[in-house]
Amino acid sequence: MRVLVVDDEPKILKFVSLSLNALGFDVLVASNGEEALRISAADSLDLMILDVFMPGLDGFGVLERLREREKDDSSIHLPVIVFSARSSVAEQALSLGASDFILKPFLPEELAEKIKATVRQSP
Repeated sequence: MRVLVVDDEPKILKFVSLSLNALGFDVLVASNGEEALRISAADSLDLMILDVFMPGLDGFGVLERLREREKDDSSIHLPVIVFSARSSVAEQALSLGASDFILKPFLPEELAEKIKATVRQSP
C-alpha cells in the first residue's frame, strides 16, 4: 500500500515513515502542502496522512484543493487521514473531506489499522 505522509516537522516525518515502512507500507514523504499536492498529482497513492498546521499551504488548504481536483475528475479519489496534536481541528478536517482523523501522539500500529480501514471503506 502506497502512502504519502505530509508534515513540516522532520522528526515526525521520519518517525511515521520508518514506522509505516517497518509495518510493510510503501511510504513517500512531503514537508509542505504544495509538495503534497505535486506528489499526489504525479504518483499513484492509496492514501495521504496529512498534518494540519504547516507554514504556507496548510492541511485544510491541501484538503480543499484535493477535493476540488476530484470534482474535475471523478475517477480520482484519495482518502486522507488528518493528524494533529489538536483534537479541535477534527470536525473541520472531516467537513472538508478528510476520511478520518488521528490525534498525535499515536502508536504506529494504531495508524496502520486506521489506514487499512480507511482504504477498505474508500470508494
